Amino acid sequence: MSRSTSLLQQMTIFITVVTGGGCAMMYYLMQKNFAKSEYYRLALEELNNHSTAMASLGAPPLKIHNIHLSDRHNRMDHNSAQLKIPVTGSNTGGYLYTSSTRDTLMNRWHLQQVLLKLRDGETIEIFNKTESQE
Repeated sequence: MSRSTSLLQQMTIFITVVTGGGCAMMYYLMQKNFAKSEYYRLALEELNNHSTAMASLGAPPLKIHNIHLSDRHNRMDHNSAQLKIPVTGSNTGGYLYTSSTRDTLMNRWHLQQVLLKLRDGETIEIFNKTESQE
């Protein structure tokens, strides 16, 4: 009886370790896919090119943190993407809110809006497609 209990405990530990490792690997790969996506990169390029936003953050250096996968602001499908990207500089941090749509004919993503909301409550509009077209 004790041999089967010991074997059961070993199997339980092994399955727990494998499951935990699998979840960690999935989380890492999802974060990596976000970082490689066109809508993610376009938003960060706009932030890097906006001198007022970068100065408010105290960047460079700019640190981009992992996206919170369970956050309701992070939604994407085949034609649209909305992200809330955590960023910090040497002065403060905040969230970069982005909205993008995909051109199905060209299979390219286009930014619609990029906002930086700082911890102190200040909001900096970095990009707005409707204003830039006028």
